[in-house]
Amino acid sequence: MLTVLLILIPLITGLLTFGLKGSGPKVLGLVSSLASLAVVAGALVQFQHAPEALQLSVPWIPQLGARFQVGLDGMGAMLCLLTAIAFLLVFITIYNRNYERAGSFYGLMLLSQAGLVGVFTAYDAMLFYVFWELALIPVYFLCSMWGGEKRIPVTFKFFIYTFTGSLLMLVGIIYLYLQSPDRSFSYAAFTNLNLPAQEQSWLFWLLFVAFAIKMPIFPFHTWQPDTYEQSPTPVTMILSGVMVKMGLFGIVRWLLPVLPQGAYMWSDVAIILSVIGIIYASCIAIVQTDIKRLIAYSSIAHIGLMSAAIFAHNDQSLQGLQVQMFNHGINIIGLWIVVEIIQQRLNIKNMEEMGGIATYAPRMAIFLVIIALANIALPLTNGFIGEFLMFSGLFQYNAWVMAVAGLGIILAAVYTLNMVQKVIFGQSNTLTSTFTDLQNTELVALSLIVIVILFLGFYPKPILELVNSTSQMLLANIVK
Repeated sequence: MLTVLLILIPLITGLLTFGLKGSGPKVLGLVSSLASLAVVAGALVQFQHAPEALQLSVPWIPQLGARFQVGLDGMGAMLCLLTAIAFLLVFITIYNRNYERAGSFYGLMLLSQAGLVGVFTAYDAMLFYVFWELALIPVYFLCSMWGGEKRIPVTFKFFIYTFTGSLLMLVGIIYLYLQSPDRSFSYAAFTNLNLPAQEQSWLFWLLFVAFAIKMPIFPFHTWQPDTYEQSPTPVTMILSGVMVKMGLFGIVRWLLPVLPQGAYMWSDVAIILSVIGIIYASCIAIVQTDIKRLIAYSSIAHIGLMSAAIFAHNDQSLQGLQVQMFNHGINIIGLWIVVEIIQQRLNIKNMEEMGGIATYAPRMAIFLVIIALANIALPLTNGFIGEFLMFSGLFQYNAWVMAVAGLGIILAAVYTLNMVQKVIFGQSNTLTSTFTDLQNTELVALSLIVIVILFLGFYPKPILELVNSTSQMLLANIVK
């Protein structure tokens, strides 16, 4: 069963990696990520011909009515593909790096991958919650053991935020479980509840806050810049490229279909918070000198647009959201790979100390420019189609909301191009004059990213077709 294999491969290899030494952990990590990508490719083929074959439901905790129920729809398949690509890119990029306690580092990374895939495939609320925690717990240890100088207080803050969100979600899940006629955690039981609007109203906030913290959106975002700055860059790649999608996915998969009236009642508030986050994070990104914090705030702004698109409640916005979840993941990982390369060469994060790198690393400069243009959604890059659809959906919802959110495009161009100017152009200095161009593994990783950016920029049809069925299903459950 391909869906189960997607979870078992990183889970088993992750546990095995803890006992390996030398080059064993990095080799097994790379092999595991390649195997996961191959299985995802097989699952995508099967999804086109026999999607029911990707579903599995067996007893798990029968006393509680919980089942091991997993499956793939278009959105889940797309996010599993993103996860497989993200971990492969990370392991390729860091293949020549040597980490202290490498077995534990790679083992925790792979366990996190297993949790992420579990979140994207779970059709049982209890199973979803277990995988949600499995994805987050390894990240806590990765940040606290391999992070920067301020990693302990920053990781503690990250833990408090995410733990609070998880508790709120658990309370909501238990309440919904108790309302189900057959005491079941199954997705079907939850979506068939039909709770009164008043109950849906307060239940909405239990789940929404949990998902909003994970994305994060304003005002639940304050853990994110510090965590991105202090985490090891490979972990930050996964956090910003894949893990923030857990919150978006949770809203689309669980909150909208289970609490449609609650979501409709609070749509305006959710969109206002999301749009505030776009402008607020973009303005802060403009004044940043730390490249990691700039990319962190950039991510908050992009996620804010995706969050607003969810609550516009129309086909274009939902399709654009799903497409952009994938494309944002690819683009942001590309930016983090460049940051990792710079940190390894120069051991600095301050953009004021950089400059003139293009002279010594022309290949990296070309890749950074292409990825930066995709980050600001230039036409014929992968970022364009998703943002175009989301803005079209927001325009249908409210033209003024779209206009304010659209300022994020202008601001994104300002801070992104400003970063490119400071990092690779301008005058070189004694520090950057020693910069060397891309190694083979770095060249492979960035080449793969640019191929995806250009291919989906010119031909987005495959990913649009993949997520179309999910959008139609969701719209059928939203109260107008």
